[in-house]
Amino acid sequence: MYKQVGRALAVMATVGAVVSGCGTGPSQVGSAVIVGTTSVPLEQVQSRLDVALGKTDAVGQLASSGVGPPEIARDVVSAAVTHDLLARTAVAEGITVSDADVDAALQQSGGADAALSQSLYDLPAIRERVRDRIIAIRHAQRIVPGLTVTADLIAADTRDDAAAKARVLAAGGPAADALFAQNPETSRRSMSYQAVRSPEAASTVLFGLPVGRTAYFQPSPQQGGWIVLRVTDRKVDPNADPNGAASLGDSDLAAIGQRLLEPLAEEVGVRVNPRFGVWDPVSMRVVAANQEGGAILPLMG
Repeated sequence: MYKQVGRALAVMATVGAVVSGCGTGPSQVGSAVIVGTTSVPLEQVQSRLDVALGKTDAVGQLASSGVGPPEIARDVVSAAVTHDLLARTAVAEGITVSDADVDAALQQSGGADAALSQSLYDLPAIRERVRDRIIAIRHAQRIVPGLTVTADLIAADTRDDAAAKARVLAAGGPAADALFAQNPETSRRSMSYQAVRSPEAASTVLFGLPVGRTAYFQPSPQQGGWIVLRVTDRKVDPNADPNGAASLGDSDLAAIGQRLLEPLAEEVGVRVNPRFGVWDPVSMRVVAANQEGGAILPLMG
């Protein structure tokens, strides 16, 4: 277990100008992000960035690959949101991760020194990231074996096309039925996906939606094309083999575990300081304004 931890520890740095930029509302003053009623202070983000900036060689390599300060800062804030959501989940589910668990995960990735050499974090931050990853994996292991999601899906060519179809699908009724009738080759109704058999699908917004919710997203920006979906059923079989997730690797489990945080993020609310961007529930990350990977529609009244 945890053989993918080393890859997951790759993080990025930014310059202080991103943190000290202007443009924020009074409710966000002093906060990089607010999750529920918990504020992540700007000082906490700045502290981690200061450590990262000291690793000039790694910073230079990131810059040469086209990773700029805004993207890097958003990555740091995204990690803070994920940490908060996973901490809440661990408390609710009684998931405990000991220091020995973290030590073991680090050791399987080459040890703390290797992790430090591959990361822009300091050791306390690295250990936090490893702990979060273990929680996500254990969270997924509890749910994935019996989890099945059923949805109606339809393809779209552009974002505007996807948004329009999503509104029709969310409203339901004859118009939604006609949408499928008019697009028989690019639509499917009552498609079921088992998490253990479709880990790639299980890490998308499809598996984060409750029954009745509609969303649209772009699976691959490089390939184009959009998917519109409405979840019609969601089940967790209590009699499923608890070891059913053994066929999945840690990377899949960690990604699914984080995706399963989507309802919690919506429930408590995530408010990002505008200088960093906005919270995108589709990608479960902080992104630049107007760069969301899709949208989740509210329930129709």
